[in-house]
Amino acid sequence: FFVAALLAAKLSRFISFIGSLGALAVMSVISVVIGQVFHAVPSEIANGIPLDDVAAVIAFTYFGIKILSEAFEIDEDGKSAMDEEFEEAEEVVDENEAITTASKGAQIASIFALVFAAEFGDRSFLATIALSAA
Repeated sequence: FFVAALLAAKLSRFISFIGSLGALAVMSVISVVIGQVFHAVPSEIANGIPLDDVAAVIAFTYFGIKILSEAFEIDEDGKSAMDEEFEEAEEVVDENEAITTASKGAQIASIFALVFAAEFGDRSFLATIALSAA
């Protein structure tokens, strides 16, 4: 979401909202479809063990522990994981200077692509798959 916030500051907030909303909507649909496919696996294959529920519990436990460890983790420079993510997002936005002179449609497409690439495979994406599968 840092990418979307930085682009909203650089471009129109409405353009940034539309591009981000589109990317997150498409990602939500993809993750729900993947989760439903995973949910459709018959439990007889795993000797009656509900694999989708077990995977969801393991995923949420892992994400919870990872988020807590990141919250308490500060490197030797005094920066947290969120600070590093923000710096990476600033670099991505600064590298895309051409976006400010592009047409509105191209700006929406660029924001869509940046947000989609940043969020694909993220914890929220995997958590939505786990929720859909459970």
